[in-house]
Amino acid sequence: MQQTLDWIDWTVLITTLATIVGYGTWKTRGQKNAQDYIKGGNSSKWWTIGLSVMATQASAITFLSTTGQAFSDGMGFVQFYFGLPIAMVIICLVFIPLYHRLKVYTAYEFLENRFDLKTRSLTAILFLIQRGLAAGITIFAPAIILSVVLGWNIVTLNIVIGVLVIIYTVSGGTKAVTVTQKQQMFVIFAGMLAALFIIINLIPDEVSFTDAIDIAGATGRMEVLDFSFDLENRYTVWSGLIGGTFLMLSYFGTDQSQVQRYLSGKSMKEMQMGLLFNGLLKVPMQFFILLVGVMVFVFYQFNPSPLNFIDASTQTVLTSEYGDDYRALQDKQTVLFSEKQKLSLTLAKNDNPEAKQQLFVLDSIEKSYRLESKFLIKKAVDQDYTVEYNKLQKEVEALQSSSESEAYLTKSAELTALYKDSAKDTQTNDRDYMFIRFILNNLPKGLIGLLLAVILSAAMSSTASEINALATITSIDLYGRNQKEEKGDAHMVKMTKWFTFGWGIIAIIIACFANLAENLIQLVNIIGSIFYGNVLGIFLLAFFFKHIKGNAVFVGALITQAIVVMGWWFDWMPYLWLNLFGCVVVIFMAHVLQPLLPKKLT
Repeated sequence: MQQTLDWIDWTVLITTLATIVGYGTWKTRGQKNAQDYIKGGNSSKWWTIGLSVMATQASAITFLSTTGQAFSDGMGFVQFYFGLPIAMVIICLVFIPLYHRLKVYTAYEFLENRFDLKTRSLTAILFLIQRGLAAGITIFAPAIILSVVLGWNIVTLNIVIGVLVIIYTVSGGTKAVTVTQKQQMFVIFAGMLAALFIIINLIPDEVSFTDAIDIAGATGRMEVLDFSFDLENRYTVWSGLIGGTFLMLSYFGTDQSQVQRYLSGKSMKEMQMGLLFNGLLKVPMQFFILLVGVMVFVFYQFNPSPLNFIDASTQTVLTSEYGDDYRALQDKQTVLFSEKQKLSLTLAKNDNPEAKQQLFVLDSIEKSYRLESKFLIKKAVDQDYTVEYNKLQKEVEALQSSSESEAYLTKSAELTALYKDSAKDTQTNDRDYMFIRFILNNLPKGLIGLLLAVILSAAMSSTASEINALATITSIDLYGRNQKEEKGDAHMVKMTKWFTFGWGIIAIIIACFANLAENLIQLVNIIGSIFYGNVLGIFLLAFFFKHIKGNAVFVGALITQAIVVMGWWFDWMPYLWLNLFGCVVVIFMAHVLQPLLPKKLT
């Protein structure tokens, strides 16, 4: 059922967004030199840098997907961020002093001084590819969800978000992005704190916050740490500390969307303090957002929840030939809900190990119902899938009574994989819709408008940083560096504004043609992981391996990128490990190629 916002919510939403855009445009009007427009006049204090860095990373995907991740799987995702504080310390000690000493506008200027122009250009292009895709996704994520939930046109939403960002980013450059992100982070913190407070108050009075944690813990959702070395498990302490450190080193140390945030600092000390502030606050912030998702899960132990949070998909399956099967699942879930509610109240009264075990079992059964519901929706909306599934099912049944046990097991595994793949489809994967559906159905007037402003503010803050960085790289590393004559400040500011406008349009176009993945926050990090390890390896070669020359790095980086893409495509390892893998491979390839290339080329 699509929602109609109350006038109070519309007022809160429009006032909040208009204030942010208007303030950013007014505060940074009249900037005419490159130092002011691209580096923000080097005037930012450490707390501004810290909040700006956090806002760049905290897109709408963070609030929609992270809460959905916690609702489904619990707190374990926070391990993804364990490497961030380590990366912040290394960047403060190694990257920032170097960038500050060289007075660079972009991270990639350093690579030309160390290697050559083509290595600088290649690294800049790798950044433009991955960050250009990510910019579109940061617009698309809130737009598609709000369009489905509210019935708004997705193209219109993409354009509205994109145009709002373009207005103040073109007008004020880096300083406009930095200034507005302080207001956006205030809105985000206020909105999420209010949401948690309201959610806890919506849980029955006899259930305390501690009881709610115990109920979530009984289903395994409070298991934060996983010390296993299982590569099949995406999120462990080790993948966070090792893979996460390499990802964060590359993201915060070489990705211009972040580098540009701290290069605007008044001094090297302000830059370092801003990053350390981010390192100290980011993990608790992500823990808090995940906790909000877990508390929504607890809320639904006492209040009925839908099998699928996408109403349009539910209506589709109910009106299809699979409608009776879906209704039967809904009836089973209703019976299950009554049992879960009783067990949850029992746990709130006393610590009962048997009740905990029973609740865990019932939660597992409900997960199977949700998976089956996705399977039915997939069959209802995709005839090709239905044909493929029916064909495989007949083959399995035919082999079941034969003596070909190995063939039966192989076909059965194919059938199971196809069944599970249905949960990843655009129209069945409802994880990213859970939080916005909860907001619209259960929160009071005014707060709904505030939380919609949180989602859109987060989308605007991360998108603004990205197109600002994309424009800067295009202007400085590609356009400006390849001009035969040096251009003046006024010309470079003008061209950077045009590039900002152009990248904003490209981001909107990508958003209009994007598609949902299994989980949007994972999609953004997967895209980054495909490129970041290679880029980080190039920088580490520049920092620490003085005997390696430009051509060995250039050729090694091209080969490495092809290998990493293959590794991702054929699923050699969880995506977080691609960051370490890409970094190690490019360093190894450069060392192998260095003595093999003719001296005149190195």
